[in-house]
Amino acid sequence: MENALVYFLLTATAYPFMGIYNAGAALFRAMGNSKVSMFCSLVVNVINITVNAVLIFGFGMGAAGAGIGTLVSRIAAAVIIMALLNHPDHVLRVEGLLRFEFRGAIVKRILFIGIPNGMENGMFQAGKLMVLNLITTFGTSAVAANAIANSVAGVINVPGMALGLAIITVIGQCMGAGETGQAVYYTKRLVGASYLCMLVMSAALFFSAGGLVTLFHLSPEACAMAAQVLRACAVGNVLFWPLAFTLPNSLRAAGDAIFTMAVSLGSMFVCRVVLSYVFACAWGLNLGLLGVWLAMIADWVVRAAFFLFRYWRGRWKRIRVI
Repeated sequence: MENALVYFLLTATAYPFMGIYNAGAALFRAMGNSKVSMFCSLVVNVINITVNAVLIFGFGMGAAGAGIGTLVSRIAAAVIIMALLNHPDHVLRVEGLLRFEFRGAIVKRILFIGIPNGMENGMFQAGKLMVLNLITTFGTSAVAANAIANSVAGVINVPGMALGLAIITVIGQCMGAGETGQAVYYTKRLVGASYLCMLVMSAALFFSAGGLVTLFHLSPEACAMAAQVLRACAVGNVLFWPLAFTLPNSLRAAGDAIFTMAVSLGSMFVCRVVLSYVFACAWGLNLGLLGVWLAMIADWVVRAAFFLFRYWRGRWKRIRVI
């Protein structure tokens, strides 16, 4: 517990620097220049790994060394991104860092999108903690299987998440130019591309899940559970993931952040949390870890239905952020 506290405090110190980096990276993506954030991520990860290796293995600092490595890498990320933003060749750049001028109207418009997104992400993590608390009651095998399955599923979802970032930039530029027709066209194209990526990645996951989980040296029971939930996840990815996570980014880019927040929070707690207990617990369907993942897929289904209906109605086209 002491090591966990040390690591938490050091990484928490890095949050402001992480915020600076994320804001800067978002500006470059808004300019259509995602290479900068990729370059920064590469450099920062090299710094993180190097500092961690030196402090953990060289100086024997353990958790403190890992925390310091994270802190140093995030400070470096903030410095690099701000230096790049200050370059005069960029369309959007930051000048006069020491000058401060409060513009209430602009801040209000930013918070109109930022606060709902922040609340959505924060409550999403809270919901995940509640579900994780349930999973711990199933034993160490279930906890290990869930951790490995989440890691593998995260890798499988990378192409879809990349397209989700792309759709924010593209649709944001279309809406800023008043080209709602182009926004509709590119939303369909990018969601379709997300479906294609998910089909390829999820098919590979479905048929290789059993072999993949053996690479992590789990117990036979944990391997069986991890493979089972990964196959269920693969089916859900193909059918619902793009509509549940790629499509709402188009709505957010158009300024429809309050609706996406309301749907995401409601679906998270009603489906993912409540149904996890119904599907997984002995007093319910008694499906164990599989029940938790089926509740997650039910969450995707509800999100997809609401977001598709919102997109089809077209109200997001009439929102004016700036």
